[in-house]
Amino acid sequence: MRRPAGGFTLLELLVVISIIAVLTALAVPVTGRIIQSNKAAVCLTNLNALGTALNLYLGDHGEILPALQAGRQSVTDNIPVIDNTLNAYLSDQRVFTCPADNLGIAAASGTSYYWNSALDGQSLANLHFFLSKGVNSEIPVISDKQGFHPYTASKVNILYADGHASQNIQFVAAP
Repeated sequence: MRRPAGGFTLLELLVVISIIAVLTALAVPVTGRIIQSNKAAVCLTNLNALGTALNLYLGDHGEILPALQAGRQSVTDNIPVIDNTLNAYLSDQRVFTCPADNLGIAAASGTSYYWNSALDGQSLANLHFFLSKGVNSEIPVISDKQGFHPYTASKVNILYADGHASQNIQFVAAP
């Protein structure tokens, strides 16, 4: 029996569809992880921009950190927080929003990031935070409000007092 030219059998079509389904099943989780990793990287870039804005603020205020609330519930709350204090030092206000903030925290409160209010009013040259007196690479200044980054160990990004942003939590060394 001779097969007509140019046609596919039902079995061949089922094999091709099965292969496409398997490849799709493998690609979807990988694509999701890549997208989340990209969002975490943009969030780190945002924290670096906030660090630059904070350095400009410090230059204008004698190297003294601002006295800010950690965060606020609503953008209508008239309290000093990072987004209404550092906004004058930024050309792009989108840096206050982590791209992985799917909960709308930034839309409701003004930012996706918390300020470490334990540092309020301290001199950058002589910071005290728990046991890490003067070790600025271990002192967190600004961090994500939630664990926005599920594929990182700590699930948050943090800006430290020495100006570096990281997905790794720095542990305070005992004196």
